[in-house]
Amino acid sequence: MKDVIVIGVAGGSASGKTTVAARLKKEFGSSVELISHDYYYKSHDDMSYEERKLLNYDHPNAFETDRLIRDIKSLKDGNAIDRPDYDFTIHNRSDKTIKVNPAKVIILEGILIFENKELLDLMDIKIYVDTDADVRLIRRILRDVKERGRDLDSVIIQYQNTVKPMHEQFVEPSKRYADIIIPEGGQNEVALSMIINKIRSILNNN
Repeated sequence: MKDVIVIGVAGGSASGKTTVAARLKKEFGSSVELISHDYYYKSHDDMSYEERKLLNYDHPNAFETDRLIRDIKSLKDGNAIDRPDYDFTIHNRSDKTIKVNPAKVIILEGILIFENKELLDLMDIKIYVDTDADVRLIRRILRDVKERGRDLDSVIIQYQNTVKPMHEQFVEPSKRYADIIIPEGGQNEVALSMIINKIRSILNNN
């Protein structure tokens, strides 16, 4: 397989990373595989649901990043992988895996993908989605309540206790590693068009 392009899309929780990644996936279709760092949250089968609710999911140690690095390297070598599957409604991994085939472009998205040096070095293009904190909080509340079965109080408490401090400690500082910073993410048509044209140029010359 010819050279594989790995595009990292980072940013704070509910910043619009998924919207950007989905837009790129739609633009390039089968040439693109999308992998989220969230798939690699560690399994905690030894804990009860109530105990799992109290864990810090915004710290680098919450992820099995070593496995993600191995999987990205395998995809770059032209090999299929079986990635883990995470169920946000139970704060735990499901018992199934999802097969991912190699592709010309791998889009990797997550809040902390720029924090790990070895993972960062695998990326050819690094994008940071920069969105105001109040907008991200509103989006997170709507998403977690509607899609993940959370109640409002738990979302607010988690945001105050772990999401905000971990963003300030790890996510925001990682912005300096970005090649491109997109204000407002998926709503920024000018930036998205530039990125799409750049990827298309790389693919045409690959």
